[in-house]
This record gives sequence, structure tokens and C-alpha cells, in this order.
Amino acid sequence: MLLATRYFSVLLAACALLFTSLQLQAAQTIDRKQPPAQFIQALADHALDVVKKDKAAQSGDRAAIDRLVDQYVLPYVNFEKTTRLAAGRHWRQASAAQRSELVSAFKNTLIRTYSGALANVDKLSAIQVGPFRGDPNAADVVVRSTITQNNGPAVAVDYRMENTPTGWQVYDLNVEGIWLIQNYRNQFSQMITEKGIDGLISILNSQSTPAQNP
Repeated sequence: MLLATRYFSVLLAACALLFTSLQLQAAQTIDRKQPPAQFIQALADHALDVVKKDKAAQSGDRAAIDRLVDQYVLPYVNFEKTTRLAAGRHWRQASAAQRSELVSAFKNTLIRTYSGALANVDKLSAIQVGPFRGDPNAADVVVRSTITQNNGPAVAVDYRMENTPTGWQVYDLNVEGIWLIQNYRNQFSQMITEKGIDGLISILNSQSTPAQNP
């Protein structure tokens, strides 16, 4: 249940850049109600410095990564919405307990995956958020950015966010035209058809080995 290698590598680096930047911002109050582009840029500005200093996370220390995600990611990412949209029509067929277990299993899958990317995040030189051309007061927006790597071409990464009563929350990512939710929806649908909701949960929980970058 893997994405294409190059897409996956860049996607994980984008996630790590965004998520680990929250650690540096933790001592400050992040204004989630500021304009969407500024919100994303604020989270990403010091990400490179944070990742380079976070030796435990870079080494793949799962406990360190878990703490980072629990403290600094969960308030800014709607994992339940990501999972619900990835499950598609099958979400309605799941019980409340199955939904809760699926969200947890998917979240843990993504966390395990980030651990494999953090060691290479220092290869990224910068992330630049582009001009926002939508309605900053809309309920759902896409913020576009470009990740520049020391070795390799610049990569376009889009962040889809929802405007909640408490401010912006990220719930989807697009790397080079491939949305994370859409990609997993295809995979989830196949697995659920073959093995059911419980089977998908079991498969996700069994994926303990981080994806390898090329």
C-alpha cells in the first residue's frame, strides 16, 4: 500500500517541513485565523532549522515523533476528516468503534511514514508559499507552495484547509497533481472490498516499517 516512490518522498518531506515547524512555533501563539497563506508560511518559516536540531526525530525515534505529532500536529490537522474522505462511501458503513479505530490506525500509519522522511528533511533548502488568489474567508481553501531542494527540481505542493470556528486546519496535500486523500481512497476502497473495514484497520496497524526514500 505504497505511493509512487518519488511522490511519496516529496510528500513526506512536505509533511515533515510543515509539521516540525510547529515545534519551533510552540512557544508562540500561532494565529490560526490569520489569512490562509500567512498561516501556512508561519508554520513553515523555521522548519528547516527545527528539523536539523531535532536529532531524535531525524534518527527515527518513534517516541520523539509521537510526542511531536501529539503536541504540535493534532491541533492543526483534521485527521478524522482526512480518514473519512479517504474511506469514502465505506465510512457510512462503519460503526462508531470502527471509525475511531480507522482514524487511529491511519494516523499512526502516517506518523510512522513521517519518521522515515525526517532523516532527509535537511536536504530541502526552502519552502515558499505562493500568492493566495482565493477568498481568504472561504470555508475551504487551497494554499500553494514550492519546495526547493538542494539536489533536484522545485516541487509544487498544495495544502487544502478548512476554516473552522477555531481557525484553519489542514486535511489534505497535493504533490505534483496527486492528492493524498484521493490516492488513499483508491487503495482503501480496494482493501475494504476485499477484507472489510476491520481488514483495512488490521493492514494499517501492521505497517510498522517506514517507507524508504530512494
